[in-house]
Parts: sequence; C-alpha cells; structure tokens
Amino acid sequence: MDVQAKVLLADVEAAGMLVAMYKRVLMKISGEQLAGKHDSGIDPEIAVYLAQECKKVVDAGCQLVIIAGGGNMVRGAEKAGNGIKRVTADQMGMLAGLMNAMALTDIFEDNNIRTRCMSNVFAAQVAESYSYRLAEKHLRRGRVVIVAGGMGRPYFTHDTAAVNIALELDCQLVLKSTKVDGVYDKDPNKFDDAVLLSEVNFQFAVENPQIKVMDKAALGLAMEQNMPVVVFNPMKPDNLLKIASQEKVGTMISNK
Repeated sequence: MDVQAKVLLADVEAAGMLVAMYKRVLMKISGEQLAGKHDSGIDPEIAVYLAQECKKVVDAGCQLVIIAGGGNMVRGAEKAGNGIKRVTADQMGMLAGLMNAMALTDIFEDNNIRTRCMSNVFAAQVAESYSYRLAEKHLRRGRVVIVAGGMGRPYFTHDTAAVNIALELDCQLVLKSTKVDGVYDKDPNKFDDAVLLSEVNFQFAVENPQIKVMDKAALGLAMEQNMPVVVFNPMKPDNLLKIASQEKVGTMISNK
C-alpha cells in the first residue's frame, strides 16, 4: 500500500467509516426488487436507495459490477408458447434487463456515481457493447459497471450470467439480493419457524429443492469455480457495505 492510500485509509478509519476489504464484487439485483411497491416497472425510490447504498461501497474502495434482471418487465421463459419461441422469449427477457440497466445508470449518475451501462446484446445506440477489457478499464477508473442482456444467449438466466461475468471480471464475491434476509431451512413466507442459515455448503444448496433463492445452474457454476455467493437483503441500510467490509450479513454459500 502506498503512502497516499495509507493516509486515505487512516482518514476513513478516524471518521468511523467501514473500509471495504473486498477489491471487487458483483451484485445481482432482481427486476422484481426494482419494481418495489409497483406491480411492474421501476420504483424510483428503490432505485435511488440502491444507488446511495452502492455509493457507500464505492467510496469505501470496492469496485462494483451490477447485473439487473428483467422480471419486473418480462420473464422470458414464462412468455414462451402460443406462437412465441423460447429463444425469442428469452431475448425479450434480456431486453427487459437492458431497460432496467439503462434506468439504473441514469439514476446512479444523478446520484454522483460514475457509471457505465454495458450490454451483451447488440444495442449500440443505448449502451456500450460489453467486453472484458473495456469493463476492466471502467472498473479500474472507479466507475460502477452495469452489465445488461444477461449472457446474450437464450436458456441462461440473469443469475447464471451474474456468476459467469463475476468469474470473467475476477470478482471475489457474488452478491444475490433478495427480499428476505438470506437462505432459510424452509420458506420464511410460509413457515413462521423457518431458521436463517448463516452458512450453507454449495452441494447442499444445489441438491436441496427447498432452496430456490438462486438458479441451480448458477449455483453449480459457482460451486465448480469456487466462487462464493452471499444471499442478503439490500433493503436494510449498510448491509451492502458491511458485506464489502467482510462483516457477516445474510447467508454465505461456499465450498467450505
């Protein structure tokens, strides 16, 4: 650590602020979460809140990549049928994610967060085309990178894209945001005695049908590549910053 970095770290600690221990993380936000109190579309209050939470992480020294799902607009697989091919339905879901990414980019920028929207589907008029090298440059320059369009291929969810891109960009952690506090032994919305699990083994998460918080293919890829995943509720203030600072929040899924 150079002298300037040590001085900055000392100033941050003196102010009582948390310091990010992770260098780079990726957060997957669901479209459903972005809808907030609405049945569809984006709740601006939720988006502004998330922008402010993300700014805390960036200010603490952690580089941030975001993947936004599209379930608040179109759930691709659910649209297949009645003449709509599965490939087309999945492409519609990718475009829904792109719309969310565009909106988040504007809202982040409006909250003084330098942000770039990059797309894995060809959309040069509205977003930069995603490439590893360009994303790497943006991150190194302190910009939040919002990647849209999933993996750009059908039959892959935004969850799987999140793990894939996290691996490609050498992130240390995948954060999966949910409406609950983490992984429970059973559905907390149905059972009052559901117990929050602070740590879960990948094998257990993949094989247990009760755990539906993340796509099984995404969990399988994370397990194979030893990419830890934290399932958490971002709507509790400072949760995101605490995770970046390596405090225990939500549920850690790993090979341990």
